[in-house]
Amino acid sequence: MNPRIIVTGADLAQQALDLLGGYEVIYAGKTPTEDDLVALAKQHDPVAIIVRYGKVGAAVMDAAPSLKVISKHGSGTDTIDKVAAKARGIEVVAAVGANAAAVAEQALALLLACAKSVVALDARMHAGHWDKATHKSLELGGRTIGLVGLGAIGLRFAKMADALGMRVIGFDPFAKNLPAYVQSVDLDTLWREADAISLHCPLTEENRGMLNASSLAQCKRGVIVVNTARGGLIDEAALLAAVRAGQVMAAGLDSFAVEPMTAGHPFQREPHFVLSPHIGGVTSDAYVNMGVGAAQNLLAVLAKAPATA
Repeated sequence: MNPRIIVTGADLAQQALDLLGGYEVIYAGKTPTEDDLVALAKQHDPVAIIVRYGKVGAAVMDAAPSLKVISKHGSGTDTIDKVAAKARGIEVVAAVGANAAAVAEQALALLLACAKSVVALDARMHAGHWDKATHKSLELGGRTIGLVGLGAIGLRFAKMADALGMRVIGFDPFAKNLPAYVQSVDLDTLWREADAISLHCPLTEENRGMLNASSLAQCKRGVIVVNTARGGLIDEAALLAAVRAGQVMAAGLDSFAVEPMTAGHPFQREPHFVLSPHIGGVTSDAYVNMGVGAAQNLLAVLAKAPATA
């Protein structure tokens, strides 16, 4: 019997499956719960888990005594209990940068949609209106974009913003050797000087809710907020209040505190929110890149791991 790998999703790119030819791949489905994953782990005792959707915590790990590696199908590992994994000698790896182009492009799309009122104008046009005499969009050239997080995605987005003629400032305590067009600043300076803010950092307990009533109050009136990272970075109630008050001109969001977003969420009724269902990294190219990266990473770990008795 071939060793088994569980994928917390319904599929994996064929290019990734080709790399995993010596393993039996088990799919958990589109929206696996923790109970689903525990049951699958008990049934199949995988040597590896590729995480696409859902959370992998201690209960899942304990149900799989042969588990050696948890490989993220993407870059964000906040859905994996890394403390529990370390305690059990299970390595956690991520396909860092595999979806950088896709997510950066989504951030740019949301920024432009907010600045140019793309969604609202499209709706008005389809309703038969012609608002040329009354509408004014925001020009981004010459304005300041503040990036929180300067990893692969943040730097890719920074390059795009620089090409638009924007001044780029950024906060990332771990970033080194930044390009000349990115000015490193502290968070207080970023909140104070940015005309638009885009979040590109992982979610940790230290930065959870970092964009809140206090930080939003420090920002310029009429700032644009873009988030293609993790919903937990934003205090959603505070953002809603800031948008309604005009402190935030518009918010372009691809991630949310609770996903999937449920019907009746207050953002759904607000015209100054541009929303997408956490699909920034979901392109045909990124799907292949993330799958291949996840497969290569877990194979590298398994190659150096001692064989299971």
